[in-house]
Amino acid sequence: MRWGNSMKAWLSRLLAVTSLAGCIAAFAAPAHAEKRVALVVGNNDYRNVPKLQKAVNDARTMGDTLKQLGFTVMVAENQNRQAFSQTLLAFDKAVDAGDTAFFFFAGHGFEIAGQNFLLPTDVPAATEGQEELVRDASVLADRIIERLQNRNVRTAILVFDACRNNPFERAGTRAIAGRGGLAPMTQLPEGVFSIFSAGPRQTALDRLSNDDANPNSVFTRTFAKELTQPGANLVQVAQRTRRAVSELAETVRHKQIPVYFDQMVDDVFLNGLASKAQPEAAAKPAEQLPKLAALPPVQQLKPQNDSVNAPIAMFSRHNGGWTVVFSIADPTLGISWRLGDSGNFRETGFMDTLDPRTRKRMPNPSVELPADAPAAIIQVRYVDTNGELQGPFPIRFDPEAALIRDQRKILDMTATSWLSFREFNGLLVYYTHLMSYRCAIREVRVGIDSTVPDKVLKMPPCDPRDPSVIPHEATPYLKLAPQTKSVSVELTYRDGSVSEIKSFRR
Repeated sequence: MRWGNSMKAWLSRLLAVTSLAGCIAAFAAPAHAEKRVALVVGNNDYRNVPKLQKAVNDARTMGDTLKQLGFTVMVAENQNRQAFSQTLLAFDKAVDAGDTAFFFFAGHGFEIAGQNFLLPTDVPAATEGQEELVRDASVLADRIIERLQNRNVRTAILVFDACRNNPFERAGTRAIAGRGGLAPMTQLPEGVFSIFSAGPRQTALDRLSNDDANPNSVFTRTFAKELTQPGANLVQVAQRTRRAVSELAETVRHKQIPVYFDQMVDDVFLNGLASKAQPEAAAKPAEQLPKLAALPPVQQLKPQNDSVNAPIAMFSRHNGGWTVVFSIADPTLGISWRLGDSGNFRETGFMDTLDPRTRKRMPNPSVELPADAPAAIIQVRYVDTNGELQGPFPIRFDPEAALIRDQRKILDMTATSWLSFREFNGLLVYYTHLMSYRCAIREVRVGIDSTVPDKVLKMPPCDPRDPSVIPHEATPYLKLAPQTKSVSVELTYRDGSVSEIKSFRR
């Protein structure tokens, strides 16, 4: 990883992704011009402790959700200690007195002597007696609160999806003193609200089973949905999240009850006031009205009933077209779907597997769409365990956005395959893998025997009709000098975010 000038460049790109122009305009505004600013951090790629699978996805989901709610959002992924510090500094500068600040962290968290530490990706693999290593290499959660207090924010909201197993446990060694997960934050200052994905001595589920295709953890998928419900204040959001997560965890005989700590003076409504509260407010004198952090409700696709367990979908592209996997929280006896608002619903059929919740054959959760399927609304229905039909629920299918999201997910999971060396009439470095998933990439830079990627690789344009095929005229390799020892690579994705620099040695 390179630092110095490269870190400044990275930071400037991060701020550009998160609407730096809007932030600068807000900085120039007077202190009473309250705004909403969020920093979401997701760490998957840990080097010395177990890697995670969904923390980055959780951060992206929360970022998208908060943008809907009027926040200027910074999304930071796979942060080592120095990058984490730089990101927090940028967050400090983005908030002013009177603002609403939102901090979300998904990754490994660890409690030592009642203090909570958020682990960057380069945290060392500590063993018994090395607690100070972890303290020095990590970010103290209480310090984030102090920094926001120093900026005189009106409301600080902190969300931690980090209550996992002890990341320092190793076979044959004694782990350092502490627990996976985080300690309760009961002594919060005024104006601070925090919520944890699980309670004390509980672990948070990434998934409900090996067949759970949802890209987000059980907590984040639930919390993000509850945040967008119009007319709910933060306490109501937390209570509904706690109930829904607990019920989901119980379906797999796991105990996970999110816990929240509330020291807010105001009621905070992130997605508008409840309609029934508005006549009461109108009847009060202006000086008696509570000061609320409220925006008009977000316009959303509405299901035809009020079930809180609306399905979601994951889209993946392959040579034959699209696979759509529906994720439904409720136990189901059957699933049907259609494209658009007219036509007959089609059953998805059944798998040769019994669902332990219903003791019946498990409905097939996936359907196939052709490669040239246009953008559309997919209507999904399901039959619950009472035999009642739920839905239809609308799910938006955007082929371009789905392709980019799917390919980026693959690139994140296969970072060790971005480059490969071969000896053929000289030394070559192939970047065939990157070409295969180029639709998610804006630019590729490499550095030859350098940790500073300064050379742009030539990539063919994305072909949405057959996105993984490499054109026959493309050259998917570079010729290198025989003495070359290593190549570094950095990706700029289509959304403007930048990958961590990866180094590949011969």
